[in-house]
Amino acid sequence: MIKPLRKAVLPVAGLGTRFLPATKAMAKEMLPVVDKPLIQYAVEEARAAGIEQFCMVTGRGKTALVEHFDVAFELEATLRERGKTAELQALHDQQLPPGAIVTVRQQVPLGLGHAIWCARAFIGDDPFAILLPDDLVLAETPCMKQLADAYAQTGGCVVAVTEVPRDQTSRYGILDIESDDGRLVAVKGLVEKPKPEVAPSNLSIIGRYVLVPEVIGYLARMDRGAGNEVQLTDAMARLIGQVPFHGLRYEGRRFDCGDKVGFLEAQIAFALKRPDLGPAVRAFLPKYIDA
Repeated sequence: MIKPLRKAVLPVAGLGTRFLPATKAMAKEMLPVVDKPLIQYAVEEARAAGIEQFCMVTGRGKTALVEHFDVAFELEATLRERGKTAELQALHDQQLPPGAIVTVRQQVPLGLGHAIWCARAFIGDDPFAILLPDDLVLAETPCMKQLADAYAQTGGCVVAVTEVPRDQTSRYGILDIESDDGRLVAVKGLVEKPKPEVAPSNLSIIGRYVLVPEVIGYLARMDRGAGNEVQLTDAMARLIGQVPFHGLRYEGRRFDCGDKVGFLEAQIAFALKRPDLGPAVRAFLPKYIDA
């Protein structure tokens, strides 16, 4: 029997040094794309997949991430008094039910695998999703919903994958493919950041995962991998052959919002999709393209 997917872990302990000075006093996950912070996009995507419980793996200076999903009584009262119904509804839409969110602290930056291990008590014996807020996906069907639907069919582990240029494989976790039907890929191996000449494919994992709790046992060994960090990819690779393991070619477009150019591109792409903003953005863009 395949257990339902109800939990998500959001690793948000990073320092965001690529966006200094903006992130000197603000969590990078609070950087807005149009009018919503990255962390809110991740939580909304997870909720669309039926996820009900959230664990943020945080670091120092990240309290605003939790407060963003809290009730702001004074602000709501002011909006109500002023008749700002649309703004009030926007606040209500992003609130989580009481008890739906917990945090754990990653005191030392030892890698993504270590961050997930820090959430071990929250995960328990349940399957869980991982969403990296830096990866923002624009899709008709939310990316995590696509993964959750695939997981409901296959069980085991499902990761979102996309093709990358062969000369960029050393930046990503890369799949070694057993079979491929064009959308769902059966995985026989994973390699973290391989050089192009030895990469088994050009299918890269992006920041969306559905994993089984057994991965925690391998992370607990604290084996160091690429960058002398505890790599999630290495622990996932040990599950292959024990549980079903698939990569999903998701439908949508991914933006790397941990990169300045990717972040700027996401602003334009998400604004263009908005009925209230798209026409105005299309009107002013040619002025800068022709400049």
